[in-house]
Amino acid sequence: MLLIVGLGNPGGKYADNRHNVGFMAADAIARRHNFGPFSKKFQGEVAEGRLGGDKALILKPQTYMNESGRAVGEAMRFYKLTPADLLVLYDELDLVPGKVRVKTGGGAGGHNGIRSIDAHCGKDYRRVRIGIGHPGDKSRVTGHVLGDFAKADGEWLEPLLDAIANAMPMLAEGKDSDFMNKVSLTMQGKVPAQKEKPASAKPAASKSGGAAPTKKPAAKGKSHIHQARQNGPSIAPPTTGPMAEMLKKLLGKG
Repeated sequence: MLLIVGLGNPGGKYADNRHNVGFMAADAIARRHNFGPFSKKFQGEVAEGRLGGDKALILKPQTYMNESGRAVGEAMRFYKLTPADLLVLYDELDLVPGKVRVKTGGGAGGHNGIRSIDAHCGKDYRRVRIGIGHPGDKSRVTGHVLGDFAKADGEWLEPLLDAIANAMPMLAEGKDSDFMNKVSLTMQGKVPAQKEKPASAKPAASKSGGAAPTKKPAAKGKSHIHQARQNGPSIAPPTTGPMAEMLKKLLGKG
């Protein structure tokens, strides 16, 4: 059996917080795959259903984020599950909005819900990291995480939750890469544009609108003096005086 855990904080006050995107994803999965109604169990809300032909359980801990491991651990002990049977969905600051990544094990990355689950259940479970973006300043992280999604975020958030729910059977079958590829393809064109790096300098345009002409390399076998004579303005040789006499001798002209 697969235990799918969505992380968040209970109560209407937190319902639209970025920190509650795990709850949102869990609800989307339950709707998409016709899970039964949520009921109170294991210090959380639980819904039963099937994914990929196998039984699955969705759990939304109601212990508040920092104590999520208590609810998850209780459910795992009841069903005698191992970390390999556990899948956790949660918000990730280090991913841009609309991006999703799956990994097994690793550190908590400063996420208190994950830290709690690690302590109660071990670390070798799969984590579905849902990008919410970083505010850019460490001092603003708490307000960003516990702040509500903006109305404009709905343009990518709703399609993302649907994409996660639709592709969930792939995760149930252990096809993590296929899951990420499907979500990514679905989200193309819906993810917020990111700031691009400055483009490299381009050649200045000529007056005619094209690129400015570049100097041609020196031709092989010709000196710079020869090229200067060839490319520079034509200067008539002197016909009288000492220089004229010398040129006549050098060039063999009488």
